[in-house]
Amino acid sequence: MTITVNGLDELKKLAGSDLGTSEWIEVTQGRVDTFADATGDHQWIHVDPERAKDGPFGAPIAHGYLTLSLFIPLFTELLDVQGVTTKVNYGLNKVRFPSPVKVGSRIRLAGRLAAVEEVPGGVQITVDGTIETEGAAKPAAVLQSLSRFYA
Repeated sequence: MTITVNGLDELKKLAGSDLGTSEWIEVTQGRVDTFADATGDHQWIHVDPERAKDGPFGAPIAHGYLTLSLFIPLFTELLDVQGVTTKVNYGLNKVRFPSPVKVGSRIRLAGRLAAVEEVPGGVQITVDGTIETEGAAKPAAVLQSLSRFYA
């Protein structure tokens, strides 16, 4: 369920809050192939399902950066900040990929609003995120994302 806040003052009150989990989304071969075309990364472990069957994971896997890029659509399911003029991805403090995402798997985001800090003209939020793979013992990605919201 999406948490909706109106303006920076309401956002500040959420600091330290658990944001819950997004819905599951499937990582399809089509999505992996599109990402490979967009980035030029056509490594066989991602785009050759027949060869990947005999690879180290027994199936093709998503690019780590594809998994990371899905943070944004998953995050928008958790938090909607209204009453601001601009929303900007500011960067990442850290990212790890503890476990690969096999094509056909479903992933979701669990998030926590770790901090809300003042910046000139707005606030910067720090989100601790875990991208989980359905049924997997380890997460697909663990990250700390920074975003800025301007009044």
